Amino acid sequence: MLLLLVLPLLTLLRYSFNKFTPGQLMSEAFILDNYIKFFAEPYFREVMTGTFGLAAICTVSSVALGYPVAYMLARTHTRWKSVLIILVLFPLLVGNVVRAAGWTIFLSRDGLLNHLVISLGLSSEPLQFMYTNTAVFVGLMSVMLPFVILTLLGVLEGLDFTLFDAARNLGASPATAFRRVILPLSIPGVSAASVLVFTIGMNSYATPVLLGGAEFRMMAPTVYQQFALVMNWPFGAALAFILIAVTGGASVLSSLFLARQNRLLGQ
Repeated sequence: MLLLLVLPLLTLLRYSFNKFTPGQLMSEAFILDNYIKFFAEPYFREVMTGTFGLAAICTVSSVALGYPVAYMLARTHTRWKSVLIILVLFPLLVGNVVRAAGWTIFLSRDGLLNHLVISLGLSSEPLQFMYTNTAVFVGLMSVMLPFVILTLLGVLEGLDFTLFDAARNLGASPATAFRRVILPLSIPGVSAASVLVFTIGMNSYATPVLLGGAEFRMMAPTVYQQFALVMNWPFGAALAFILIAVTGGASVLSSLFLARQNRLLGQ
């Protein structure tokens, strides 16, 4: 961890205080100009805001969609359970680039989705699905959902569901028993899943680039552009650490919020 993660990050942090010199990668300095530039230029603030908003929406949506699936898997005891879990795991066996390429074929103007739309008479000509916010949202959700389901499944399988049955026997409705018993006990899993997939969304690169196109703006591609295209390593390093700070801060705040909600649900 020290050799492969901490030291490279410390080196990158030092780069973020250097000065960009055209014709060179950077020159030694210790200035805050790169961080000031981020807050001074609306373009980069808008990229961060857009990235944060999309990651937050995808996180909430993936937890909302993944929780019922994880709950069903945790409560089922049929012989098909292992098959269902394998189906959840299967997307993780395929790289993000390959998955994004699959969505590209599915969402393209000549893709399966447009053929279905035209065949059903919903449109007389192909619709533009690719290179939109919706395409990136769908792509990110396909990445996030397996992580959400597996994380929640690990927590829900450890719960004692006889507590739910006891609450029902004492007169609670199914909704009340779930809200007052199961949901508070599963909040740690919700918190862990939320932090995990929010981090994935904030730092996503391949999905926005392939499904959103060159005009779609997110932080990870912007950091790459500063390093590989503009060759402004100090500013790229500053953007990377701002992204780390925002992701970490939002994760901590969301964990504290969910912990507070857990206490309120238990009352």
